[in-house]
Amino acid sequence: MAETVIETQPDLHFDVDPSQQGDLRTEEMLVNMGPQHPATHGVLRVVLRTDGELVLESVPHVGYLHRCAEKIGENLQPYQYIPYTDRMDYLAGMNNNQAFAIAIEELAGIEVPERAKYIRVIFAELNRIASHLVAFGTYGLDMGAFTPFLYSFREREMILDLFESACGARLTYSYITVGGVHEEMPDSFLDVLHEFLDYFEPKIDEYNQLLSYNHIFVKRTANVGVISAADAIAWGLTGPCIRGSGVRWDLRKSTPYEIYDRFDFGVPIGHPGGTEGIPNAVVVGDCWSRYFVRVCEMQESCRIIRQAMAQIPEGEFTAAKVKNIKLPDDEVYVEIENPRGQLGFYVRGDGSAIPARVKARGPSFCNISILNHIGRGCLLADIPAIIGSVDIVMGEVDR
Repeated sequence: MAETVIETQPDLHFDVDPSQQGDLRTEEMLVNMGPQHPATHGVLRVVLRTDGELVLESVPHVGYLHRCAEKIGENLQPYQYIPYTDRMDYLAGMNNNQAFAIAIEELAGIEVPERAKYIRVIFAELNRIASHLVAFGTYGLDMGAFTPFLYSFREREMILDLFESACGARLTYSYITVGGVHEEMPDSFLDVLHEFLDYFEPKIDEYNQLLSYNHIFVKRTANVGVISAADAIAWGLTGPCIRGSGVRWDLRKSTPYEIYDRFDFGVPIGHPGGTEGIPNAVVVGDCWSRYFVRVCEMQESCRIIRQAMAQIPEGEFTAAKVKNIKLPDDEVYVEIENPRGQLGFYVRGDGSAIPARVKARGPSFCNISILNHIGRGCLLADIPAIIGSVDIVMGEVDR
């Protein structure tokens, strides 16, 4: 049998004269992320100017979901316009209903019954929890974690069951309306709500163990997309985006509306790593901080709901007359704390039953404006992390 001989070649070395080496030249490239990219949370198009994996510019292009929502408000009576507010931020329909209803009530001088105010707060805070659950679950998906999405939507379904029992809808509710709420709560509603809160509050600790303190998740989100407190204020950010930067600003505390001044609750803000059990890599104002503020807000919403259930009085659920009301020749601007930030409605009347002017100030529209500022210099893979941490809803951005 012939012997097999394997010949090996000596290592090859190429000596190159340094003076003959040219500078490494790279070419910039424009990358369209969207308008249907799964990591952009809606019909958003972001044009990225990249140099390899490095992002030099990230410009959001909006308007793909524009539906003339404000102009429609100038052609309908206020109670008819309530369903359109649901479609702006379709993850926070109750809060949108509430903002427009309060604006009309202040303009027309409508007195809302005490019981209706408590019902509004209960449903608005439930919707805040439901919205943050979507933010929690989908952000996990953006970062490659599928299980948190299943957990969050399991709990969200229970909230939607409560909404369905009260108004028959699970996404666009039109439940909070001018003068109060559309219907009285079902007889067993508060009992079922008590059971849900007892079940849900311990789940938040599970969420933290599952995702918030997950080593890989922290690596993807900590010290990424950092927004300083000064930048957050300068760019008009609100909601978890500004509170994640360490600014304790929440309209429910700062300028209370409805009956929020009757409740004891905290305003979570971003903290540096190593404090209060927060991972060491975390920097105030980064993606992780904005995410974690929403997790903490779910706990505070539970506190508000429990207090509201304990204090709720008997009485009417709506004012006597809310249809065909005449809007005085005056104007009003009202802002409330939507799950994404400050949602405002400007309404001007001219003596008729239909507003002469309706304008909405959407929190997502302002929050997304800082994307190019914080996206410069990050990696291409960080862009979905940054967009997900801002938690935008394109129906409200475009209107």
